[in-house]
Amino acid sequence: MSECHHDVIAKVGAPAPDFEMQSTRNIETLKENVKLADYRGKWLVMFFYPLDFTFVCPTEIRAFSDATAQFRKAGAEVLGVSTDSVYSHRAWIKSGKDLNGLGEISYPLASDITREVSRKYGVLIEGKGIALRGLFIIDPKGVLQYSVVHNLGVGRSTDETLRVLTAFQTGELCPANWKQGQAPLKP
Repeated sequence: MSECHHDVIAKVGAPAPDFEMQSTRNIETLKENVKLADYRGKWLVMFFYPLDFTFVCPTEIRAFSDATAQFRKAGAEVLGVSTDSVYSHRAWIKSGKDLNGLGEISYPLASDITREVSRKYGVLIEGKGIALRGLFIIDPKGVLQYSVVHNLGVGRSTDETLRVLTAFQTGELCPANWKQGQAPLKP
């Protein structure tokens, strides 16, 4: 690595680290990059996963795809990121489920092949070149509001992600297990 990127680590309450990555936004040409600026004015749920063609990852990616309409109704977009190439992402999406493929999904997958974005968001396993399971919620102004990172073996919950997203959107104090429609706390 020619220069050190360790000084830009994602911190809740601070501007989210900028990024631009190749993506499957245009699955045929793979020429449409995604960047943080694309999501200004919307909430962004960005999650990192370790590798294409694995076991836990497709369950998460499909679950987020199945919930995309709910996220969009809440004013949020979803973006999946791994250190695989966009060519691997495309092959995985186009492979049948019988070949451990994903099938069509309703949001883009981005390629962090340089590992730079995974490093900035503090999820890169340096010795392996893959990302931990990190999930980040970035508000419409580009401020990181939520971050959860855990080890590789357990998938994330779209229900919990939606719950946290809608809680942050209230701008209020929300107690444990708060659900949309419940009253916030009154200090």
